[in-house]
Amino acid sequence: MEKELLAAIEEKRIELIEYGLQHGLSSEVSLQRSQELDKLLNLYANFQKNKKDKAKVR
Repeated sequence: MEKELLAAIEEKRIELIEYGLQHGLSSEVSLQRSQELDKLLNLYANFQKNKKDKAKVR
């Protein structure tokens, strides 16, 4: 799951850059892509936190 999440983050980051260059970073499309990237980054942060918490229990 971690590799898939990292791949999705990278793909969304590239999309955001492309849309930002085409439409401007404050455009509705760019802001939507930014929010999608934020969600993926939050998922990854939670995944990492859970991974650490599980390691402490062992």
